[in-house]
Amino acid sequence: MPRKRTIAVVTGSRAEFGLLQTVMRAVRAHPRLTLRTVVAGLHWTMGTWRDVRDAGFTIDEKVRMQVKGQTGRAADVRALAKGVERFGAVFDDMKPDFVIVLGDRIEAFAAASAASVGGVRVAHVHGGDRAEGVADEAMRHAVSKLAHVHFPGSALSRKRLVRMGESPEVVFDCGSPAVDGWRDVQPVDDPPAFIVAQHPVGERDAQERRWMNDTLDAVWSAMGHMGDDAWCLAVAPNSDPGSDGIRRALDLQPGEGHLPRAEFLSHLAGAKAIVGNSSAGLIEAAALRIPCVNIGPRQAGREKPANVVDCDYGYEPVKCAIKRAIKLDLRRMRHPYGDGHAGERIPETLAAIDLRDVPVRKLNAY
Repeated sequence: MPRKRTIAVVTGSRAEFGLLQTVMRAVRAHPRLTLRTVVAGLHWTMGTWRDVRDAGFTIDEKVRMQVKGQTGRAADVRALAKGVERFGAVFDDMKPDFVIVLGDRIEAFAAASAASVGGVRVAHVHGGDRAEGVADEAMRHAVSKLAHVHFPGSALSRKRLVRMGESPEVVFDCGSPAVDGWRDVQPVDDPPAFIVAQHPVGERDAQERRWMNDTLDAVWSAMGHMGDDAWCLAVAPNSDPGSDGIRRALDLQPGEGHLPRAEFLSHLAGAKAIVGNSSAGLIEAAALRIPCVNIGPRQAGREKPANVVDCDYGYEPVKCAIKRAIKLDLRRMRHPYGDGHAGERIPETLAAIDLRDVPVRKLNAY
């Protein structure tokens, strides 16, 4: 019987852990794979490492990168440097066959850098996307060039990876794990009229706070026509530069405003719209056929399903976009993110692939 392959899954934040859970469960259940969970980054400053534990996963390794209370791009640089060194030590000791990373954050970039330079194969989930973010676009594509196997979330993202020089034989169109299990999501009994999920785009705290206040005012105005029982759910921003301003607008203390993924999806499933600039509005909301008001440039370049209404920052643009969004008829809407079985397909691919076809010494196809 062949040796079981060790798959190290790296999670650095609540956002990508939500997407990785179906992959992790399928790895753990696979007879030819062994799951090792590496918990890093924001999980340790935000306290969301408990989500990993409470979901039933053993935390095999800890990689602490950020310092609590330190934000901004210079702090991210310091955290990235620490992460590369500490991931390198973890992978040297663990000796996994593959390291799975998802997306574009500094935790994924640090882990992919350490693994690739250290001679470990990297499997990248959700590469090939486009989204401006703060530094998302550059980091996502950098991780793709460090990776040896790719699991993009859509057919278009797969085409981009091949155009970037990644061999078509190692770019697998499995769909996005973000939409896994969406058919089983049930709305809560008393869903919010709107979910607000607005992240910073790297501006000063004062500007991010003004934009957040404009968004909230537009949402309150829309709810004024929905009766006394209408309410809004606002979730905490990520920790990118400018997040303190958004937290002040929401009157949130550090660590507050986090909602477990299952609860978030149940609230989203019953909402009239999601408002802000989160990828959840373009991916998960699209699968659930919930309208999305997408504000500003953060998701610039990302595929836009029919549920998305784009607008600029500001009270009037957001107010008008909400009016348009809640009138959308999405009953026949299609999205590009697969059929909801990515979590099963990714581990099966990693178990079946011939390692001789995935040399650690990478050669671009162009």
